[in-house]
Amino acid sequence: MNHRAQSLESFEILTGAEASPVILHVPHSSRAIPESVRRGIHLSDPALERELDHITDAHTAEIAAAAAAACAVTPWRFVNGLSRLVIDPERFPDEREEMTAVGMGAVYTHSTHRERLRPEGFDVRPLLDRYFHPYAHAMTRAVEDRLEAAGRAVIIDVHSYPTARLPYELHGDGHRPPICLGTDAFHTPAGLLAAAGKAFAGFGGTGLDSPFSGTYVPLKHYGKDDRVGALMVEIRRDTYMSEPGGPAGPGLAALAAALTELVDDLLP
Repeated sequence: MNHRAQSLESFEILTGAEASPVILHVPHSSRAIPESVRRGIHLSDPALERELDHITDAHTAEIAAAAAAACAVTPWRFVNGLSRLVIDPERFPDEREEMTAVGMGAVYTHSTHRERLRPEGFDVRPLLDRYFHPYAHAMTRAVEDRLEAAGRAVIIDVHSYPTARLPYELHGDGHRPPICLGTDAFHTPAGLLAAAGKAFAGFGGTGLDSPFSGTYVPLKHYGKDDRVGALMVEIRRDTYMSEPGGPAGPGLAALAAALTELVDDLLP
């Protein structure tokens, strides 16, 4: 892969050190929606802005960028440049996706508050073809590049979540710790989980798989290649920003430093 930032229409791959196995994946930080996609969304402009306040993992791209800049060996970054209201790259694109039950599969038909987002019978295939599949292909290629160069790949998903449960959450009645670590039985080794627990210990507690669980791994490798490690880091938003959708506070720098510590701990 070329040693420069690769700017693509809907996502950006920012080059790290060739020896680094780590990819910081930031899928939900953007509010950008192309006009052609906006025309298919029912909400008024003010209602859409409110929805973006709730659904966007605000400032997570900044956290990942600050962490990467401070790492001893620079990790790679894969950053979605579009809102998850265009497509959600972390959903299964088929019947395996449980969030389809609330209208929030790979293409959302409903909002965080269960309002109709797109019309009944909306054809999701053009959005999948235009945005979802190219994203998935590029992420697969990024993981393949790390396997070829470093012999392993470690995907760290950088997310955030609201302090109070939103109506769309299927499992939102559980614990909402300052840091939720989402895991996968096959792709999250004990050492990765221990390193994350240590790095984020100073924020008032970490929890496992509540209120959100699982990790993102490209389907080519999912459940098949144990050289691909993965961990989802869900940051409760009151630790670093004003909710919903407000500015970042001093917690952002501390979280970036913790993420730096985690990445540095993953290297020999």
